[in-house]
Amino acid sequence: MVDTIKYFLPETEMPRNWYNIVADLPEPPPQVIHPGTGEPIGPDDLAPLFPMELILQEVSSERYIDIPEPVIDIYRQWRPSPLFRARRLEKILDTPAKIYYKYEGVSPTGSHKPNTAVAQAFYNKQSGVKRIATETGAGQWGCSLAFAGAIFGISVEVYMVKVSFKQKPYRKAMMESFGASCIASPSDETEFGKSYLKNNPNSTGSLGIAISEAVEVAATNDDVKYALGSVLNHVLMHQTIVGLEALKQFEMASDYPDVIVGCTGGGSNYAGLLFPFLGEQLRGGKKIRALAVEPAACPSLTRGRYAYDFGDTGNMTPLTKMHTLGSKFVPPGFHAGGLRYHGMAPLISHLKELNLIEASAFHQNECFEAGVTFGRAEGILPAPEANHAVKGTIEEALRCKREGKSETILFNLCGHGHFDMQAYSEYFSGNLEDRDYDEQELAMALSGLPSVK
Repeated sequence: MVDTIKYFLPETEMPRNWYNIVADLPEPPPQVIHPGTGEPIGPDDLAPLFPMELILQEVSSERYIDIPEPVIDIYRQWRPSPLFRARRLEKILDTPAKIYYKYEGVSPTGSHKPNTAVAQAFYNKQSGVKRIATETGAGQWGCSLAFAGAIFGISVEVYMVKVSFKQKPYRKAMMESFGASCIASPSDETEFGKSYLKNNPNSTGSLGIAISEAVEVAATNDDVKYALGSVLNHVLMHQTIVGLEALKQFEMASDYPDVIVGCTGGGSNYAGLLFPFLGEQLRGGKKIRALAVEPAACPSLTRGRYAYDFGDTGNMTPLTKMHTLGSKFVPPGFHAGGLRYHGMAPLISHLKELNLIEASAFHQNECFEAGVTFGRAEGILPAPEANHAVKGTIEEALRCKREGKSETILFNLCGHGHFDMQAYSEYFSGNLEDRDYDEQELAMALSGLPSVK
């Protein structure tokens, strides 16, 4: 009998809706607050930034939202994505655990980000939008929205965190190949960028800063909308096609996860994999352990405070309750640029408060070591962000080995590292630093959290 390595779901079996975990939560998530009035925001407050259909998805409590046919047609280029059994990795680790990974690196831009980029571009096109401003950390989101913009004929302007802009020049080239513009943030293109550079001329940038620049462009131009690649409810919901496919693929494998691991920066790729399984649990199904893995240099879930905070450094966004390091916190410039965000998605944060997920943090060298181990076993070099999920998975597999337990572990390999070879080169040469956040800077950022009753 041949051991199955990969599970392919036919195109005809691809899910035709997204899953909204809000429908199954034991307690509703905290409301989003208008910073000026101190009152819950309404759809009209978000209208300058987003098309109304996305706003309605953001506040929806419906369990399932239909995926529009034009979005499904584009998804079919790479979806359903494969589920792999990591048999060679299991053998190398000598673990009784069974390890599976859902591989999102098969998308046109090499990560999970097109799952929401295509959806957001569609709804913007539907509402007549011709220009979108956004930010990006490592560049995967910027590339994905640029790809989606090219499909729907929408001009895309991307503010890329400066440290990643310098580390990953080919991401900029990919964005430009799809017709988007890419600006290093902080920049002199916006009023906020200019003011920030005046006080911090050597800033490496952060996602919070880049968000402020993109939001300013959208808020001050009637013909521009804003798009976010993670954190928001509708973004996490669009990613659930990953977990919905995985549920069907585990039926094919006659198996089911005991542990689900994912890297977390803003939370979208982990939510996409986890939420459908967690929804099954909340509706009376099998209980799972959910482990979120984040960088030790930007540890919002493990060291942040659960409080209301701005989503951006310039304090232009509404206030959301989340695990945060403070909107003024600027993480050190480590290579997992997609995980350098000061706050965690409100829904992920809410699940942490409900004790439905656990969190751990690792330094980048040990994560790259895990990624190399995985690559040599499975033949895929993960993105630096995904290395955190690999590290968490290996730790769980080794725990199973110590305890003599044959548990089933699932993680989301959310993207390949083909544009991150400089980071791997630095790792192999011994020049990759384990950068830690500044305790004093963190304390100052946390002390500046807004007061919300």
